[in-house]
Amino acid sequence: MAAGSRQKKYSSLLQKDLSEIFQKQMANAFGKAFITITDVEVSPDLSFAKIYLSLMLSDNPSETLEMIRERKSEIRKHLGNRIGKQVRIVPEIAFFMDDTLERANRIDDILSKLDIPPEEKDEDDDENKE
Repeated sequence: MAAGSRQKKYSSLLQKDLSEIFQKQMANAFGKAFITITDVEVSPDLSFAKIYLSLMLSDNPSETLEMIRERKSEIRKHLGNRIGKQVRIVPEIAFFMDDTLERANRIDDILSKLDIPPEEKDEDDDENKE
């Protein structure tokens, strides 16, 4: 289902502000992990947001994700301080791992292992072109 323009604007706002929260207010909260907000999906009523994260430089990404989930209320409080005057309610948030890069690498790996013979040129095709 396509998101409306209001949802898209709200998603962009959340993505920008959450990125700044992870880079500034909570920079050292999750070790040396570099946390990137790759996508934000907002419910039609703007009360719930799915936050997709990319965790680089993390020794154990699933453990880092669990630490982020445990501090969700603190992150939401920071978010409320930033957007509270712009919106009626601060959305409930849920964090998920963005595995897009892993899936792309897996597809690349599968494609690189395929043995596709080169296309044979048909002599009839060459004659028809002239």
